[in-house]
This record gives sequence, C-alpha cells and structure tokens, in this order.
Amino acid sequence: MKLSQLLLNIGIDNIVSSDPNILGVALDSRLVKPGFIFVATSGIALAGRAPLDGHDFIEKAIENGAVAVVGRQNLELSVPYIQVENPRETCALLSKEIWHRPDEKMQIIGVTGSKGKSTTVALIYHLLESAGIEAAQMSTVAVRFAGREEVLPGHFTTPESPQVYELLHCFLEAGCTHAVMEISSHALDLERVTGIEFAVGAFINFFPDDHIDFHGSESAYFAAKSKLLAKSRLAVIEHGLMPRFWTQFAVFRETQQLEYPELIAFGADFHWQPINLNETPLGINFTLKNGFEEYPLFLPMIGAFNTTNAAAAYAIGQHLGLTEMQLEQGLRSFAGVPGRMQIVQAEPFRVINDFAHTGASLEVATATLRQTTQGKLILVIGAAGQRDPNRRTGIGTVAAKTVDHAIFTEEDSRTEDTNDILETMKTAFLAAGGSSYQLIPDRREAIQTAINMAKTGDTVLLAGKGHERTLERGTNFLPWDENTEAQAAIQQKIGN
Repeated sequence: MKLSQLLLNIGIDNIVSSDPNILGVALDSRLVKPGFIFVATSGIALAGRAPLDGHDFIEKAIENGAVAVVGRQNLELSVPYIQVENPRETCALLSKEIWHRPDEKMQIIGVTGSKGKSTTVALIYHLLESAGIEAAQMSTVAVRFAGREEVLPGHFTTPESPQVYELLHCFLEAGCTHAVMEISSHALDLERVTGIEFAVGAFINFFPDDHIDFHGSESAYFAAKSKLLAKSRLAVIEHGLMPRFWTQFAVFRETQQLEYPELIAFGADFHWQPINLNETPLGINFTLKNGFEEYPLFLPMIGAFNTTNAAAAYAIGQHLGLTEMQLEQGLRSFAGVPGRMQIVQAEPFRVINDFAHTGASLEVATATLRQTTQGKLILVIGAAGQRDPNRRTGIGTVAAKTVDHAIFTEEDSRTEDTNDILETMKTAFLAAGGSSYQLIPDRREAIQTAINMAKTGDTVLLAGKGHERTLERGTNFLPWDENTEAQAAIQQKIGN
C-alpha cells in the first residue's frame, strides 16, 4: 500500500516528500526490512537501565531498508518523516492496515487480570477447539493455531502491535474464526492492542502488589487493566471488581466516546459461582451456580482457585454459543497449562512446576499444595532482576510463613547481582520468622538440591519460571526448561 493512502486510512493527512510502497512496520530497527516503515518510540525505564529512545536508531533503520519513519521529534530525514503525538498508537493503527484489518474478520476474546490469565486463555481456547470451532491462542505460554504451536521470543505476555496484527493475520489465513488473547496491563498502556475491538474482554482478578514499578500506583495499574473492558462489546468481570470498574469507566467516558459494554459477572452468588468444591489427587469436582441453574463439573487441575478461572471460561463459552454438554466435556478433557501447577512427578514425592513469581501468587500456590502434602513442603524460588524490588521482600515473607524449607536461587537476574537479590529475599524471610533456608545462586544446582532432599510424601515446588524457555543471566539468554531440569534431577537421584 502506498504511504499516502496508508496514512489517510488511519486519519493522518500529511503531505509526504515521496510516496513509497509500504511492505511492513517495525518498532525495533533490527527488525526493519526493505520497504518497511520504522516507528521510533521512547523505551521503558528498567531498574539499573535508562530507557532506550527509538529516535536514536532511525539511521540504523534507514540503513536496513526503512522507506519512511514515524516519530515524535521534529526531524528532517532522507526519507518521508511523519511527526505524531503518540507513535505507539500510530504503530498499532499502521499494523492493522498493513495486515488488512484481520481483527474485524474474527471474534477476538481478550483476558486480563493479575493472576490466572494464561490458564483462563488456555481454558477458553480448549473449550472452543473441543467444540469443533477453529480457534487460535496467543498467550505467555504459547501461540497455538491450526495444529501449530510456537513460543514467543522473550518474556512478553502480549507482543508488540506489529507482531499482534501479523499473528491475527496468520490465524485468519489458517481459517480461524476466533482468537483468544492474553492481555497484560503493559500491553494496554503501551498501545500493543490499540485498534482491536474485542468481542469479549475478561477482567478475572486484581492484585495491587504487582507491576507498580511500571504503572506507578495501584489506581494506575487498575485503570490500565480496565482499558480492555472499555474496548469490548461484552465485559466479563469478577464480581468484586465491578463497582471499581464502573467508577473507572466513567472516567474513560469523559475523554472518549465509549458505549457501555454488555456485562457478565462471575465469582459471587447468582453470578457464575463455583460451589461444593471437592479436591482429589486428579482434579476438582465442583458445581458451577448461575442464578438458579447449577452445572456439576470436573476440572483436572490442582488448586481450588482454578475453578474461578473455569467459571469465567464457562460463562464466555456459553455466550459464544457452546452447549452445556460441550462445556462440561471440554472442561473434563482439559490437559492443563505448562508451568501452571503442573505435576512433573506425583510419587513417591511430588514435584510441581508453577509460574508463581510474586508474594501473592506464591501464597496461593503454597496454600493449595499444603492441603495435599503429607510431608514437608520444599520451595525453590528466585526473583527477577530489573523488576520491582518489592517482589523480593514479598516472596521472602510468604516463604517464611508457608513452607518448611526455602531455597532461594536465580530467576532472570539480568544485569543485577544475583547474590544481592538473594540476600534481600533472605532478610525478608528471616524477619518474617523463617529459619530453614539455603542460598544457591545456580538454579540447576538449587533444583538438584531440593529434589535430593525430598522424601516420600514431600512436595517440591519449583516456582517462578513455569513455561519460560530462557534464563536471563547478564545480557545472555540461556536455553531453559524447568520440567527438563527437574526430570534430570529426579533421574540422577534414582540413579544414585
């Protein structure tokens, strides 16, 4: 598409010095190919690192083949330059046009929340697929469609807008009619899903202790999450969040012309509430109550909290036209989510791989496992470098109160000193009354140590890495698979 037409399509009436054909768009100069338009944006400040500025990489983008540039600064370049107030928003709108508006030809379901997003996305995707609907999944755990499975590079929950729209285009080309997306608060604030009108937006829970380093305050974090529902025709929301969301929505309406979404609530009486829970070694029997209707169900997952995720998925599935039998059978056949309370070994001692990486999520995970652990609960956990340092204190405090032995180790230390991170966790652990612990900076060694000390009836919880396929040390991305590491340690123990 010609640059002039592309700009007109997104509401920019600029006179450009030339009118090249645009073949793609990129926010990263390293991803620019000949014929691309490069969008220069301000980067994100991280602990110990000043934010990068995309304007500093314009010349590199042009060297790589960029035929036009979008940015915020007042510049004169050798290629057409379009100055805008919000480059990230412009990037999303350009991406939507370049990939031929794929979101308008599918039903897009978005899921946000502090915890359980990946599980809820996987549940909805499985319910659709098992009912014979051609669906796609885009989440932290994996991208799945048309029998394919891919893992997104890095640790992004939601990729940048050029990749989002490219993936939606691929889904559509493969015949998908529905796409289920995991939407982070970062993605909403950074315009990664701008331009998408969601058929369904779900806000499943809110824990105010997460991502304050990025958003600055609890209210800003909540406002970011709420943006998904404001972009959705149907809002599915945890019942307790409704009053606060409607207050936030009133703020949105002051600055934007927004229609009130249709609303479904879950998690309370008369609102898709899980009741009569009975946890077994193989999963959870429960009843899902909605008003006077009750649906007996079985979910093959560990953790009663997963029934709330299932309630949201069930309500969305029913809205999308699935039958009671399709929903019941779909939940029963769900295979779980990699790295989410995943059983690596069941006996004689149990090994669980879970993504819990904050104090709040660790508290839920340990409380769940304590109920079915006959012996000791042994924890292996770290805390990420260049992320909110309060996580380290929260994890140490919760570990002191919930486990029998804690091994503090690395978890993507990046350019921070791993030993400093572990010392902070240890200090919080001891201050909260903890006594039995070890500091083992090398994660492989930490896992081996935990499994070697486990006895019959014990549970070893490997927390923090979950599904991730890299371990970040310094500036290096090392291949990593938590399940493989655990299985190797188990085999080594058996061999000895």
